[in-house]
Amino acid sequence: MRIAKILGIVALVYVLLVTVFESLLGYFQPQGPGTLVITTTDADGNPHDRVLSELESDGKAYVAVNHWPRAWYGHVLANPEVTIRRGEDPAGQPHTAVALARDEEVRVAADNPTGVVFRILTGFPPRHFVRLDPKDETAPSSAP
Repeated sequence: MRIAKILGIVALVYVLLVTVFESLLGYFQPQGPGTLVITTTDADGNPHDRVLSELESDGKAYVAVNHWPRAWYGHVLANPEVTIRRGEDPAGQPHTAVALARDEEVRVAADNPTGVVFRILTGFPPRHFVRLDPKDETAPSSAP
């Protein structure tokens, strides 16, 4: 009984740690080298900004969906027309966000692994990727 109580407390502390870590990331949205701001649009047409790390694979830009708060990902799936701002670009550039086919997703994951500490702190969420195709060179969509 004592071991079960200790394990329960450890599990509760872990869930609280993940919740606090994810909440602070969502609230502060830290920016730095290698980050971008993606502006998505919800069903009512309201814009939403999210700071994400930009990833690269095979010369193309990607972002990872690897945190539990992911409303922006739902917006992208419903309306893939997004705006991407990098650095000091105030206006941003129009892009099409493309969900990946399985083979491309496996390649991007292999090219951009996450560390064990990050996976622990984020509670081992499922990881997906979105390719960011510039509007003037939009590639054909891949089915997930």
